[in-house]
Amino acid sequence: MYLPLFHRTLALVATFLLGSITTLAVHAQGEEAVIRKNLKERMPHIQPIDEVRRTPMPGLFELRVDGSEIYYTDASGHFLMQGQLIDTRNQRNLTEERLQKITAIDFKTLPFKDAITIVRGNGERKMAIFEDPNCGYCKRFERDLNKVDNVTVYLFLYPILGKDSIDKSKSIWCAKDPGKAWQDWMVRDQSPSAASCDTAGLKRNMEYGQKMKITGTPTTLLPDGTRIPGAIELAQIEKMLAKQ
Repeated sequence: MYLPLFHRTLALVATFLLGSITTLAVHAQGEEAVIRKNLKERMPHIQPIDEVRRTPMPGLFELRVDGSEIYYTDASGHFLMQGQLIDTRNQRNLTEERLQKITAIDFKTLPFKDAITIVRGNGERKMAIFEDPNCGYCKRFERDLNKVDNVTVYLFLYPILGKDSIDKSKSIWCAKDPGKAWQDWMVRDQSPSAASCDTAGLKRNMEYGQKMKITGTPTTLLPDGTRIPGAIELAQIEKMLAKQ
């Protein structure tokens, strides 16, 4: 007796839920359209907007611009800000987490043929680093990295600090033992001897780094896609490698 009523009730609930979901989707699309329209008119210099998405903070939307730049706005696009969004309850930097996700590089797709491979111990742990030979932070980083065992380092010469960086990179790249030449310069301050060879790999590194928005050195990449800008301490290096 009550079965038909039960079925009708279920049907009404399903219809209501479907309608609610559709309404929310249309509403969200409408908000995105308003944001895009208003910001295009008022802030044309930040175009194009790659993505608009809600954040966990009510009324706040994330704008992803030019691949990996993050801004925040309200539902009408009346206000725009740039900065860090922190989840205080869970002690999480949501902006940093988002940037990690959108700038992640698939480690397997790195152009390893253009890297100098340095193996220590069994080499079972992997990391890739983009570095400039005249970068002071890179030198400090290398001195700590030199103490790490059982690691394979794929070094991508990335001379972004001027002509001398390019010249040093060419000499290191063309050395009989590039890995040793790199270590001699970065760790022992022994200048690389002038050498010449085909340096097209260095040009490809520059093009790849620019494409992937690697804007500073050192920049470390790990097999899980993590990107670490800047020099980190030995303890942090070991902690990151221990996850592999």
